[in-house]
Amino acid sequence: MLEFINVNPNSGDPIYKQLHEQVVRLIVGGQLSAGDELPSVRKIADHFAVNPMTVSRAIGQLVDQGWLERRRGQATRVAQKTAQQTDQQETLLFKAIDQLIQQAKQLDVPQPALTELIKKRWEL
Repeated sequence: MLEFINVNPNSGDPIYKQLHEQVVRLIVGGQLSAGDELPSVRKIADHFAVNPMTVSRAIGQLVDQGWLERRRGQATRVAQKTAQQTDQQETLLFKAIDQLIQQAKQLDVPQPALTELIKKRWEL
């Protein structure tokens, strides 16, 4: 799991938010399945060289939102998917799509040309 997460301390987003968003993406994208165990907070914090409280905050939010489940004495696991989580797949892409469309409009790239560019990049 840790190999799929990239934390950028120079990003404008707080590290806990980066961790949160990337774990959600891994769950929605199917890289993490219901029942999969997450590494311990300490292991994640050591891996990214961040404060364990930062990791704990991200994990806590994911538990509160139903993405993960915690049981005393056991590892944190990915929770069973809910209907709300299934809808998240498109929602997670909206921000990136909106930015791409805005940039294409600024560069005066018509929609068919943008679609063709996306197809080319997809096939790489």
